[in-house]
Amino acid sequence: MWKYYVKRVEGVWKKTMARTRKDPSSSADRDVTGRQPRRQRVDAQRNVGALLQAAKTVFAASGVDAPAKEITDLAGVGVGTLYRHFPRRADLVAAVLQREIDACAEAGPALSAVHEPTAALANWLRRFTELVGTKRGLATALHSGDPAFDGLPEYFMERLEPVLGALLDAASVTGEIRADINPKDLLHAVALLCQPVPGEELAYNQRMVAILIDGLLHTTGVQQS
Repeated sequence: MWKYYVKRVEGVWKKTMARTRKDPSSSADRDVTGRQPRRQRVDAQRNVGALLQAAKTVFAASGVDAPAKEITDLAGVGVGTLYRHFPRRADLVAAVLQREIDACAEAGPALSAVHEPTAALANWLRRFTELVGTKRGLATALHSGDPAFDGLPEYFMERLEPVLGALLDAASVTGEIRADINPKDLLHAVALLCQPVPGEELAYNQRMVAILIDGLLHTTGVQQS
């Protein structure tokens, strides 16, 4: 039975991910402005990677308006390096989000390779919950009208909707989840459940999403991890 599920999952991924296979115009090879990124020197790439990782950590703890020095201290670089690569705060926020969106998209096939379909779906939804539930101040930033964020909503759906669609298709084949679930609707539902609640932390949002995941199942007692 497991071999049967694996074959079905592989078939779904081949059909779905063929649409996003890397080529000069694929979403994975563009930034949120639609431009091809310029090649960077190794040391510059290392600094950018450190800044993005540090910004992700700081944004989760202190919000997207955290002081620049808090980010550069964690990254081990100077403030000048931050502003050389990301002249405006909006540029940094957009870059962090794009990186995390890409990582979340790539987690789909990785989870399917090591879990049964329904468990892969549940684990990916938990991964997505972490993506959208740890960005305090993000909603305000995204609705600020800053052009740096203009391409993010389209990029978000372009990268994540096909991934979730493939996971849903694979899980529905098992008969363990409902077959009438739209991936776009599910992405929006999880995002709404991850809205900040006064006095609550990420664990609260995770509990709400866990209830949603249970509601997707046809049967009880399905192993999800």
